[in-house]
Amino acid sequence: MNTNDKKDGVLQAVEHILDSYLEMNGHRKTPERYAILKAVYSTDGHFTLDELGQKLEAEYRFPVSRATLYNTLNLFMELRLVIRHRFHGTTKYEACYADDSHCHQICTVCGRVTEVKAPEIADAIDRMHLKRFRKDGFTLYIYGICSTCQGAITRKSRKNKGKTK
Repeated sequence: MNTNDKKDGVLQAVEHILDSYLEMNGHRKTPERYAILKAVYSTDGHFTLDELGQKLEAEYRFPVSRATLYNTLNLFMELRLVIRHRFHGTTKYEACYADDSHCHQICTVCGRVTEVKAPEIADAIDRMHLKRFRKDGFTLYIYGICSTCQGAITRKSRKNKGKTK
C-alpha cells in the first residue's frame, strides 16, 4: 500500500469517526469541520492554530475564524483525533489517529521539536500495570540541546576564549 492510499484510508477512518459522533449527538455536519479535519490530516508533524488557518486559506481556499479553528480542534481532541502539545511556550497540535504514543526531543535553546521513535519505551509503558486506570497512550518530552545549538555554543565559547587571551 503506497503512502497516498494509507493517508486516504486514515482520512476516511477519521471522517467516519466524526460522522458518527456528529450524528449520535445531533450536531451539524458543517463543511468547516471537514475542511479542518482534512487539513489536519494532510499536515505532517506539529502545527499551530495560525499555521492551520493559513493552510486552510492558502491551500484549500477555505478561510475560517480563529474561534472556529479553536472549537473544532477541541472537538477533535475529545474524539482523540488530535493531540495538543505545549512546547517551549507555544501550543501546537498534531493528528494522532492510530498513533497514541509520542516521544519528542525538544531543544531548550531554539525550541525545535523532533519526534523520536522509541519502541522500547512504548513496550515498557504497554507492560506497565496501573491501578484503576486504562491507558490510551502517552507523550514523553525529552529536553536538551540539539546539535546545531550545541555547535553554536561551542563556537561562541571558543571565540570568547580567544578574545580573553
